[in-house]
Amino acid sequence: MEKILITGHKIPDTDSICSAISYTELKHAQGIENAVACRLGKVSRETQYALDHFGAEAPLFLDNVNPDADGTKKKVILVDHNERFQTPDGIENAKILEVIDHHKFNLITDEPLKIVADTVGCTSTIVYRLYKQAGITPSKRAAGLMMSAIISDTLLFKSPTCTPEDVEAVKELSKLAGEENYEEYGMKLLIEGTTLSDKTPDEIITMDMKEFDMNGKTVAIAQVNTVDTKGTLSMQADLEKAMNDRINAKGYDLFVLIITDIVKAGSYVLATGKSPELVEKGFKVTLENNTAWLEGVVSRKKQVVPFMLEASK
Repeated sequence: MEKILITGHKIPDTDSICSAISYTELKHAQGIENAVACRLGKVSRETQYALDHFGAEAPLFLDNVNPDADGTKKKVILVDHNERFQTPDGIENAKILEVIDHHKFNLITDEPLKIVADTVGCTSTIVYRLYKQAGITPSKRAAGLMMSAIISDTLLFKSPTCTPEDVEAVKELSKLAGEENYEEYGMKLLIEGTTLSDKTPDEIITMDMKEFDMNGKTVAIAQVNTVDTKGTLSMQADLEKAMNDRINAKGYDLFVLIITDIVKAGSYVLATGKSPELVEKGFKVTLENNTAWLEGVVSRKKQVVPFMLEASK
């Protein structure tokens, strides 16, 4: 039977991986056994912590979704993304069946498809809602992974993207996962994801990076969460070199690194490229030595991308 490939975005974060796994499990429970959880990149340290904690394996690595040798189109379900830059290579020649997402939409398709989207803090919150609508109880493993994804995406409820549904989902999922002290677990998960000491500058800027088309300008926006912003900024020269190397290789107009302090609930922005005005106009700041502090900014989706998009008009 032809496989249905369920995948998150390139350079996957915890939600991208966990929503793919948990939605695949839901499909299996509904009798769709040919659904396969996939990923488009390396599993992050934070995500691996969640996978190990709940006894789950990383999804199948997917290089592309080009047609089979006989011309048969791959069937794909996109979770946690829809932007063309973030989709699998070859997506223009694949058949997209569904999109489940909580981001802004910038998707054009040739055929109608099922879209489940909402302004919640995490795609896994939507996936859990689909479990409940189907009357299916997720396994301990899937519950733990969805809980982990929500905690990660909402920074343990500190992000402005967090909604009451996200909070309630974590409370319910923590019981199903046997991890009722979700705050203690969540802090361990987030701290695991902030460890940068074993990362090269290029790994730091690409561990959670997304590309955006901002009115004709191609912008890469990366984000790292940390409890040691000073330590990260001490690597500024090396980070800038890695960012500029990416600009030269990919033709970006701007590369932005958001260094989020999960304790202070704010971020430093580090920007290189030929369009720094998108940052300065978007946040009403003046970059000094390519950096600025953004008080209260912790969400790329809600507090970074929209303001830079507006500045690009």
